[in-house]
Amino acid sequence: MAEPPPGPGPTLAEMPLLVNGTRVDLARPTGDMIRAHPHLEEKAKLLRSQPAQIVEPKGLLYVQQREFAVTTPKDGSVSILGSDDATTCHIVVLRHTGAFDLQPEDVHLVTFCVTELNDREEQDIHFPIIYGIAVNVKTAEIFPATFPEKGPDEDLRSAHVLTGAPLTNIYDAKTEQLQIGPYFWGPFPHVDFWLEQDDAQILQNLSTSPLAEPPHFVSHIRSTLTFLKEHPFPSRSLFPDRKPRIYKKNEEGLWEQACSDKI
Repeated sequence: MAEPPPGPGPTLAEMPLLVNGTRVDLARPTGDMIRAHPHLEEKAKLLRSQPAQIVEPKGLLYVQQREFAVTTPKDGSVSILGSDDATTCHIVVLRHTGAFDLQPEDVHLVTFCVTELNDREEQDIHFPIIYGIAVNVKTAEIFPATFPEKGPDEDLRSAHVLTGAPLTNIYDAKTEQLQIGPYFWGPFPHVDFWLEQDDAQILQNLSTSPLAEPPHFVSHIRSTLTFLKEHPFPSRSLFPDRKPRIYKKNEEGLWEQACSDKI
């Protein structure tokens, strides 16, 4: 979910992208591809027509920005992968039957719902129609979704993003464990200044799409900034042992922190 894992193999951008067996020229505008392959627009319309489902925490692995997670239908802990709050970001769902990051592979585009295919206009302001997507890892079904719970460690993971995180794998499908960190950063520049700003200033300056953000954007950013202020040196306060925070699903299907020393 989100993007393919980094590794010795090629990145997603380096892999041939095909639609109906025809290679796509990635240098051309997306509109050209849509016009060349009208069935993509039909599939996007079908996806957009579905109401967003509320995905509860049970069995869910939520993927934040700049994170990815890989699992299989045999996973006994995770049944849904999901991500949302995408305005200028992209959510990529890849289905594969082998070791995706270890060998060169073609990528066959099946569903494409970005740019003009995921756009609505209201009073000359453009908004995404779909902000979030979930995938059922058992059936491979994708559907529009929202997520009341985005944890665990939502503020920690968001702080990692705000301080310039690279693309990060958060899940080990073999052990069915969510692994957060260890993450390290220095004091966030001008954090007190930003916390003193009103909502309009935060929205205007800390968003790539201030007119299209979901209602909780500012409160989320304030919470993340507060976390950064409280933990200017995570090597001391959060990860003094340089070990990740480990979570496993409990019997209720919810994430529960495990002792990393026993892993």
